[in-house]
Amino acid sequence: MITPLIILTLLCAPLLLSYLLGKRTKQDRYRYASYGMAVCFGFFAFGHFVQTAGMAEMLPPWLPMRVSIIYLTGVFELVIAVGLLFARWRKLFGQVAIATFICFFAANVYSALNSVGLGGHQWGPIYLLIRTPLQLILIVWTYYFCVRGELGGNKGQ
Repeated sequence: MITPLIILTLLCAPLLLSYLLGKRTKQDRYRYASYGMAVCFGFFAFGHFVQTAGMAEMLPPWLPMRVSIIYLTGVFELVIAVGLLFARWRKLFGQVAIATFICFFAANVYSALNSVGLGGHQWGPIYLLIRTPLQLILIVWTYYFCVRGELGGNKGQ
């Protein structure tokens, strides 16, 4: 059940580092917070490649090519991570990230209700009490720092 703590640490670490480095402007805040989300998506993608079998269990058994889907979604998450690093693409990839959180949440609900998969899903529906607020935090963070940014701008980075 340590995964949510790892995610929150990865999310906040670049922003905290920016403060330690003295980068405290509003533009710096948006940029480093976006980097945190990019690091999270890199972590999510990494999980798809190293925990493929466990992730495949999170999908319904009637779904064909579950392992291939896990690899493809891992690549997709890696593309999102890279897109969030560049100011010119940040708003678009932030929107894609939010859509991804919403779409992938169905797999988390299925996993929790069936007590299968990784990262606490084995706990059953109780895990959704942790996962749901985490998803909301990630969506709000992505919207505020990546999509909305400097009112959708994030220009000049």
